[in-house]
Amino acid sequence: MSPDAIDLQRPLSELAAALDAARTTSRALTEQALARIADPAGQGAVVFTHVDAQAAREAADGLDALRRAGVRLSPLMGIPVSVKDLFDVAGQVTRAGSKVLSNVPAATRDALAVARLRQAGAVVVGRTNMTEFAFSGLGLNPHYGTPRSPWQREVGHIAGGSSSGAAASVADGMAAVALGTDTGGSIRIPSAFCGLTGFKPTAARTPREGALPLSTSLDSVGPIGRSVDCCARVDAILSGNAVDEAPLAPRNARGMRFGVLTNYVLDGAQPAAIAIYERALAALAKAGATLVEFTFRPFDDLPAINRFGFSPIEAYAWHRERLAQCAHEYDPRVLVRIRKGEPASAADYLDLIEARAALIAAATPVWQRFDAVLCPTVPLTPPAIAPLEASDETFTATNALVLRNPTAINMIDGCAFSLPCQAAGEAPIGLMLSGAAGDDARLFPVARAVEHTLRAAGLGS
Repeated sequence: MSPDAIDLQRPLSELAAALDAARTTSRALTEQALARIADPAGQGAVVFTHVDAQAAREAADGLDALRRAGVRLSPLMGIPVSVKDLFDVAGQVTRAGSKVLSNVPAATRDALAVARLRQAGAVVVGRTNMTEFAFSGLGLNPHYGTPRSPWQREVGHIAGGSSSGAAASVADGMAAVALGTDTGGSIRIPSAFCGLTGFKPTAARTPREGALPLSTSLDSVGPIGRSVDCCARVDAILSGNAVDEAPLAPRNARGMRFGVLTNYVLDGAQPAAIAIYERALAALAKAGATLVEFTFRPFDDLPAINRFGFSPIEAYAWHRERLAQCAHEYDPRVLVRIRKGEPASAADYLDLIEARAALIAAATPVWQRFDAVLCPTVPLTPPAIAPLEASDETFTATNALVLRNPTAINMIDGCAFSLPCQAAGEAPIGLMLSGAAGDDARLFPVARAVEHTLRAAGLGS
């Protein structure tokens, strides 16, 4: 088999096996990624804000030489990855999807998450586009363009945000996996809208050093890939845990006990999204899982608790000096959200911290009663780009709806997967599985069992 015959749009386990068996090379995979980025018929020019083709080729060649010498660093060795534009990469300017930072000095070192990927042998092909300063779940960017979901691409639907380019890079085969961040859904939302798998870890699990913050209270760093296994392998590298390369036979969903949230997360949901979600639940029930409907009333208080919110308050603190000098350079819709934090007092912030602590204390024992808690990642199908660009009112309402469910899990510091659950040709919405804070390792085998069940039912593949 020719090295070029291995399609980059495969799970990490298959790519690693092909590299190990010399059926492909890192250079061949990297050239495939770079060709797709450069293809004028594709969306590479919008998905990436910076492509480092020469460095990627040099890294791939070096890793191929190491492999020939018998060195194998990890299952990610030699595989092209993309990095969200808010991570520092040595020698590059970290713009975070904005023009505001175009003239700041280049980073002198890699962000710790990027450094760990490189140490594992990943080939960084470039930086991916995002919502400016990560402050939206829709992925629109007036400075660098808006990446599109692969679903009905000709119509032009959002890829989701804020890690829009990250998800699009994986969906379109420009990278095998992507490094993203999630403050209120920024990994899970684009994973859902692009038909991919995304993992948001407990915030303290993975390193945030060298990543430009949106909310220091809520930010987390994680992967977007094609399967639970892809995310598990990247998470192990990011979190500093050992990578388990043994064959990962999925647990059977039979006997598992899932909590099914019935309040808050379904409000205002589109009927089409509800139909897809309920079919996924039916597949789990048919496979022998126990589904327990329940309400978690503290979520109903989130709108009042987030009258200001962590992201506006903490973003305003970070941006306030720049706003005094160059507010006109910001995306106006991002600027409005940042300025929402300006009038918040120290007392408001302390009240918010206390309310969140109480929310986590209330949620943890409830979530730990189940193997996972289920709800739609997003309660709507991927919105078209044009109406969002045309109307501030439409943008604001849609953004709030898209962010609502994932943000609830960030507020309880939970860990969560978004798994594709649509049938072939259907709009992707994502099934969210969440666990309590710190229960990341417990969630992985559960997510594998759900993934296996959905695929057996013809969903999500």
